[in-house]
Amino acid sequence: MRRALIVFFQIAVFFIFIANVQAQVKEDIHLHKNCKYCGMDRGSYDFSRMLIEYDDGTSVAVCSIHCAAVDLANNIDKSPKTIKAGDFSTKELIDAEKAFWILGGSKPGVMSKRGKWAFAKKEDAESFMKSNGGNMADFEVVMKAAYEDMYSDTKMIRDKRKMKRSQNKMQEHKH
Repeated sequence: MRRALIVFFQIAVFFIFIANVQAQVKEDIHLHKNCKYCGMDRGSYDFSRMLIEYDDGTSVAVCSIHCAAVDLANNIDKSPKTIKAGDFSTKELIDAEKAFWILGGSKPGVMSKRGKWAFAKKEDAESFMKSNGGNMADFEVVMKAAYEDMYSDTKMIRDKRKMKRSQNKMQEHKH
């Protein structure tokens, strides 16, 4: 009986430890639930979310590199101190500038037609690339691509939202 109690206690401590680690990893989502620009739930997009901390002490939390590019353009007089991105595999925030990025491929991006995915481990990026295509890139190349895609991505988002509003109006008229 005593042995079973000790095993039970060890298992309980293990699960408490895991829950605490997960809570720390996702603390940014708790503090910043929705994307500042599009309103998307960052918890649902933990694999693409980003967190920018500026040297003036301010920060912004967004759902994707598309929305990060919007913020960086809107805050041209601020210098980013750190830029973190959600690791596609682990969903943990990683240093975006040190990440292994996959640009393009068959998997569409978040808020973007062309995918832009961050990985902490090169092996994970290579595995993703084998399954989904795309090319290995560094952060600067991926940010440049985000700006190059900005007009077409913004138009795509605008058109999707317009269609959704139209469908919602049609649903309202049916009821």
